Amino acid sequence: MASKPGILTDWPWKPLGSFKYLILAPWVLHSIYSFITKDGKERSLPYLLIFPSIFWRMLHNQIWISFSRYRTANGKNRIVDKSIEFEQVDRESNWDDQVILSGIVFYVVYMTFSGVPHMPLWRTDGVILTILLHMGPVEFLYYWLHKALHHHYLYLHYHSHHHSSIVTEPISSVIHPFAEHLAYFLLFSIPQLTTILMGKSSVVAIVGYITYIDFMNNMGHCNFEMIPRMVFSAFALLKYLMYTPSYHSLHHTEIRTNYSLFMPIYDYIFGTMNKSSDLLYEKSLKQPEEIPDVVHLTHLVTPQSIYHLRLGFTSLASKPYTSKWYIRALWPLAFSVMLTWTHGRSYILERNRFNKFNIQTWVVPKFKKQYLSKWRNESINSLIEEAILKADKNGIKVLSLGLFNQGDELNRYGELYILRNPNLKTKVVDGSSLAVAVVLNKIPEGTTQVFFRGNLSKVAYFVSSALCQMGIQVVTSHKDEYEKLNAKLKNIECRNKLVVSQRYDEKVWLVGDGLTKEEQLKASKGTLFIPFAQFPPKKWRKDCLYHTTPAMMSPKSFQNIDSCENWLPRRAMSASRVAGVIHALEGWNVDECGNTMFNVEKIWEASLRHGFRPLPILTGSYYHEIDA
Repeated sequence: MASKPGILTDWPWKPLGSFKYLILAPWVLHSIYSFITKDGKERSLPYLLIFPSIFWRMLHNQIWISFSRYRTANGKNRIVDKSIEFEQVDRESNWDDQVILSGIVFYVVYMTFSGVPHMPLWRTDGVILTILLHMGPVEFLYYWLHKALHHHYLYLHYHSHHHSSIVTEPISSVIHPFAEHLAYFLLFSIPQLTTILMGKSSVVAIVGYITYIDFMNNMGHCNFEMIPRMVFSAFALLKYLMYTPSYHSLHHTEIRTNYSLFMPIYDYIFGTMNKSSDLLYEKSLKQPEEIPDVVHLTHLVTPQSIYHLRLGFTSLASKPYTSKWYIRALWPLAFSVMLTWTHGRSYILERNRFNKFNIQTWVVPKFKKQYLSKWRNESINSLIEEAILKADKNGIKVLSLGLFNQGDELNRYGELYILRNPNLKTKVVDGSSLAVAVVLNKIPEGTTQVFFRGNLSKVAYFVSSALCQMGIQVVTSHKDEYEKLNAKLKNIECRNKLVVSQRYDEKVWLVGDGLTKEEQLKASKGTLFIPFAQFPPKKWRKDCLYHTTPAMMSPKSFQNIDSCENWLPRRAMSASRVAGVIHALEGWNVDECGNTMFNVEKIWEASLRHGFRPLPILTGSYYHEIDA
């Protein structure tokens, strides 16, 4: 929002929320109906193509968003080395409003001008005229409009909203108040209305011109330099006709220079070109790929969860993972993407910075159901081992294993890779000690007994053992679970604290994978469910409390967090991810994998000392169905 929002700041359809797209529905339906029912010359192809052109704009912008976030994650050619936080993501979440506005304008123009319904696909003279009108009137008028927007009054009430983003992303280019967008639309309509009135317009000229504007807008707001030096070496005059991301980035950091739209020639003519433009361009091109100190290796939850990654839809990635019907409708596309990754390798998802340490999250392109298929173990292990060897080659200090990347049956909690590669310098951490600490510290004070249910794991064994040593009775309803837990207990006093019962009246339940709906329904009202597994149980009870999977809230100084980690709330991080960071910060030169468990108290105290905090109990609806 601008410093002091002026009139027409908000978009008219803001109250509609996600239903704002219905504004276009009557026109879309009418265009399809008209094309089907009318014959021959009465049909209007331009009318029918308006909706596909709107869809193309959405897709084009999304491609830039995903590409930009992928590139900025590895740090190569980065321009501004600052972070993007949730505040900016929320402010830029309405980037699609201008696409809806363009659709309305297209439909209104179609119905206003008689020559539009039978517009040809291509006219050479119209394309040339469009180019000339953009290079002349549009670029010239935009320069002075933009400069006027930096006048104290207009900047304070309107344009400051756009400049709230110091570190820009492609969608930052279209984040303006409604009134400002109206001015831009009038400006960009000059070539289109002129060619329409002169009878020289064409479908390609209009769609091509809008695509050019989107392309240049998105490209210029990327936070990495992508125009190679050879382009300007081969075409020396191009530096006056095409800006670069670093050129426009200076306008966002220093504000009073580089006002031009896409063609810097007007800054050269009027003396507002920033003298450090060339220097920043060269510096950005030389910026190497960032080598992290810590890597967290995770994987996809479902095929559709690719849309929830920060490389996917920002509006979804900035909120805890939920299964939505319209995302399920996109499963064929998600499945096709997964097919292209079947024989791929891990890729960089996110970069963070904390206490001078560079941290990255890498993703193995596999999802939960594939990890549960034992015949895929070899291929998955190959991907994980490849990532570990890459980390070791790059001198990365610690690699933590997230979700099912640390399974017992898959790789014995990461021990397999240590045995295969005994000379690894990178330390492999499964985070089990911190997970145990988080679970233990979630149990309310004064608790005398807990109900234990779920598939047993390394964390489960250590938690049950610790509870028995603390004098807390551990109750299980399954005989086989009792026998396995009992075998791990070291003395008779601890074993006396482990019992089998099917009363289900305990107020604290420690649960893992395998907890059924029927078992949850047997819990008494007000029961607190505390997961010890990597994945949360599905919430069946509205009268009970559900805690998060083992996780901690990150300190405010943990930079560049602009997306949620799976189902966790904003700025929350899984215990395995936090553990890797703590191991690096403390300089602990040890692996934590296999049956090895690091000192639980020591890592808990270290995490608190570095600013990580326990998550509160969530009383509302928190867990959502995680599709298998």
